[in-house]
Amino acid sequence: MKRQLRKRHFWLSLGLIVLLVLGGCAARGKTGSQASTTKLDGAKYVPTLFFHGYGSSANAEMPMIRAAQKAGVTRTVLHATVAKDGHVSWRGRFKAGDYHPIVAVQFTANRDGDYRTTADWAKNVITGLQKTYHITRFNLVGHSMGNMAMAFYLLKNAQNSHLPQLQRQVDIAGHFNGILGMNDEPNRMKLTAAGKPTKMDRDYQQLLALRQRYPRQARVLNIYGDLNNGTHSDGRVSNASSKSLRYLVADRAKSYQERRIVGANAQHSKLHDNAQVNRLLIKFLWQK
Repeated sequence: MKRQLRKRHFWLSLGLIVLLVLGGCAARGKTGSQASTTKLDGAKYVPTLFFHGYGSSANAEMPMIRAAQKAGVTRTVLHATVAKDGHVSWRGRFKAGDYHPIVAVQFTANRDGDYRTTADWAKNVITGLQKTYHITRFNLVGHSMGNMAMAFYLLKNAQNSHLPQLQRQVDIAGHFNGILGMNDEPNRMKLTAAGKPTKMDRDYQQLLALRQRYPRQARVLNIYGDLNNGTHSDGRVSNASSKSLRYLVADRAKSYQERRIVGANAQHSKLHDNAQVNRLLIKFLWQK
């Protein structure tokens, strides 16, 4: 009888040890983004999301991101890849105490010109950060078509108080009211003294609602290129189209400013690899 009791006690003890070991392994298995983020105070983190242009990729934004890293802004760069169905795959995670992480966003379907769809993709990235890290604020940087994803995201979501709130926005080479060779020509479009375009394309007409919806706490920096060759354009977008952002947001934004980049390096596709642009956005976003 005693021998049976000792045998039963042995197996019970062994079973308890196995359960404890398995439980410990399961806990260690959570040491990815889920476990590591429970210690982070999301309100302290203000990520900056970079959106690339048409037919491009997140790699095009890396010169600006590397410049920010070199300036000591952050040690953290996450990569968010958005599939055509809107699913977001993540690489990297927030680091404790590094409060200005950067997110390089990649749209797999990088030639989708439906801005309402790209706006939804942008929202999936932002809500993903909110769910994982509990962020309450964020910044935006866009080049070319990336600006339209940002603009239509704000058109649809700027008034949603349950979402993280935009703090600073940098628009680079934005085609808010037309693209040369498609629905615009050099020196054709004019702006009134208030910045209102004399002619508006369909997308711009939809964006007019931003005049009542743009977040009042946000600051905006609008950077555009001028080849200085008489076209008043960066070779792809007229300066008037880029500057038409002012009419949409300036009356509501906390601040609005424009910066003109001149010369060969002001060409449309060179603006995201331009030292002057890097200095402007670093100062605007992170140096106060």
